[in-house]
Amino acid sequence: MSKLDFEKPILELEAKIAELRNVGSDSSLNISDEIRRMQAKADRLLQQTYGKLTPVQKVQVARHQDRPHFLDYVRGMIEDFTPLAGDRRFAEDKALLGGLGRFKGRSVVIMGQEKGSDTESRIRHNFGMARPEGYRKAQRLLEMASQYQLPVITLVDTAGAYPGVGAEERGQAEAIAKSIEACLRTKAPILSVVIGEGGSGGAIAIATADRVFMLEHSIYSVISPEGCASILWRSADHADDAATALKLTAEDMLGLKLIDGIIQEPIGGAHRAKEQTIENVAKQLDSSLNSLIPWNDNDLKQSRRDKFLAMGRNL
Repeated sequence: MSKLDFEKPILELEAKIAELRNVGSDSSLNISDEIRRMQAKADRLLQQTYGKLTPVQKVQVARHQDRPHFLDYVRGMIEDFTPLAGDRRFAEDKALLGGLGRFKGRSVVIMGQEKGSDTESRIRHNFGMARPEGYRKAQRLLEMASQYQLPVITLVDTAGAYPGVGAEERGQAEAIAKSIEACLRTKAPILSVVIGEGGSGGAIAIATADRVFMLEHSIYSVISPEGCASILWRSADHADDAATALKLTAEDMLGLKLIDGIIQEPIGGAHRAKEQTIENVAKQLDSSLNSLIPWNDNDLKQSRRDKFLAMGRNL
């Protein structure tokens, strides 16, 4: 597991517990009471630490490499997943994945950014930063969902759309705008969950949904704290100040009425209990989807339109 600076006391205590357990299994000593005492202390420390995370610490947790990624959620809550590739115009984008599957017995379209879990897969998936062909693939999947009346699930986890020269030459901004438009026009329910980073247009391109949720320690912002600091302070050293000013935490987003709810993570973050996190997300999606079914196409589109037009009007 990757180490976070603020977790150091917890990790040191857990290392001692692991060492004692090894000693206990290799000798006749009975140290179970000491292990229980230390474990209880570690649990308290973990709960206290994660109960008062600062915005910049939330950013660190949201970026933790051991958090469950898109493919983990697909394996954990989607049956008979069939990936669909290509935008039918240029190429296949491996940063934004999607396809068909069954969620709780119901056929759905699911898509999201995949960051990768090791060096090789991160390079292959471009660290979850989609190019224009990725967002055009998203448009194709949304059109399919409308045609066959299939609910859509999107899982957001990206630092932002890829800013490379090639992506700009192929119309990155237009692809994102068209993807947002496709979301607004989709004649089926769309549910979106920010599972890690919700970065800028790269996130909202697939998160213009009927219901938008965030995991407890995820973030959602128009720019990264480092990018904001380099613009406002001309130095990334002010990333901590930028993280606070951006109001990017789930609690901030809910207070601003930009999302519909927060999905709780296990104590210590999603990276410590992947299966429980995926189960929590699945429960929220199932409940929200049931509340939208059955649906009227026109009413659904109008409600979605009104939802986003109302943002920022009553602050």
